[in-house]
Amino acid sequence: MHYLTISFTHKNTDISIREKLAFNDEEKLKDFCKKLIVNKNINEVIVLSTCNRVEIISSVKSCTDAIENIFKDLSTYTGFSKEELEGRADTYEDTGAIHHLFAVASSLDSLVIGETQIVGQIKDAFRFSYEIGCCGQKLARAMHYAFRCAAVVRNSTDISKNPVSISSVAVSKAKEIFGGNLGGYSALIVGAGEMSSLAAKHLANAGVNIIIFNRNIQKAKNLASEIGGTAKVEPFSNLKEYINKFRLLFSATTSAVPIITKDMVKKTDFDRHWFDMAVPRDIQECEFDNVNIYAVDDLESIVSSNMAFRQEQAKIAYSIIGKFTMEFYKWLQTLSVDPIIKQIREIAKECSLKEIERAIKKGYLPKEHQAQVTKIVHQAFNTFLHKPTKNLKKIAESPEADTVVQSIQYFFDLNSTEAKHMNRYKCEYQIEKDLK
Repeated sequence: MHYLTISFTHKNTDISIREKLAFNDEEKLKDFCKKLIVNKNINEVIVLSTCNRVEIISSVKSCTDAIENIFKDLSTYTGFSKEELEGRADTYEDTGAIHHLFAVASSLDSLVIGETQIVGQIKDAFRFSYEIGCCGQKLARAMHYAFRCAAVVRNSTDISKNPVSISSVAVSKAKEIFGGNLGGYSALIVGAGEMSSLAAKHLANAGVNIIIFNRNIQKAKNLASEIGGTAKVEPFSNLKEYINKFRLLFSATTSAVPIITKDMVKKTDFDRHWFDMAVPRDIQECEFDNVNIYAVDDLESIVSSNMAFRQEQAKIAYSIIGKFTMEFYKWLQTLSVDPIIKQIREIAKECSLKEIERAIKKGYLPKEHQAQVTKIVHQAFNTFLHKPTKNLKKIAESPEADTVVQSIQYFFDLNSTEAKHMNRYKCEYQIEKDLK
């Protein structure tokens, strides 16, 4: 079994291609995942799709064959040639794939180093794949370690101090444009998801009047209520009118097509600054010079100013990730069923031989009967261990196998595994499900 990740990010793929790669439709994502695991070389798969990245995280039998299959299916999904996709993607295998996963979860590979959204996005991606039956034990192990690693990085460094997100960077850019003070201005918020909500909260804290538009008006009202103050909601149908009245707009929806099209934009005598935080993009380019549109990739300049401090902390974080990667593989090695069975049989054999020798020394057993008694005792132990051995092999590939193996290791003192390691491969999501 091997781990494999194929990665498209802001580092290797521009936004025009990333928006074609994005999986904003759950049914399409489900179909894509199902199509991948039908292939005999792919055991499990998780697809992480955010505004800055698409990661195909998998457990495979053969990396070479799986890479071929994944790029072929991606080409069919996106319409881009297989060769172009292969030329852009970063491909990570085995230790490299695990190290990359831990780095992504720890927010070291993000456009904004230290941003706090990525762990939640990975958990959502894992939850989705788990629910549709596309991942289980193998990726769950890696995911749980990734979450633990991210928590240690967060608690052991200042990399997430004064947390930054694409939303906060967009608001910071707006402040920069307007001389550092947005108080008294009004801003349109399009969408009511996490990115839009964060932008709205940052703007409200800066004294901006918020006007929210969302196709689901109840979600918009919920967000307005959460923000309080001067936040208000307008029907989505009024967006066309409002975009030509106000200077600031922040948009982050999951729409597969632009929400604001060039035919909606009218000429004004004032500058407008629109922040498109969505992938695929929500805003079409328009012909007016005084409409400034900032897409996700355009925000990178302001991100750079935050890098110096975070890069120092990143060195510490990467050393933690390296240790977690090694620890993960050591832990995997302890979970193999066959060595466990062998160790138990050796313990049984050693105990029986000691007791036979003691019986001979004390005169309970004639020396000439030693071979026959040894044979009988060994047969008895083999009979006793037959069913447990059979059951252990039977569950070897199931999610509960790790807990069973570690319990046996603990009870028989086969290694230094502690009881607290039980279930450590599971994510919080599965633990919550088990408790219900």
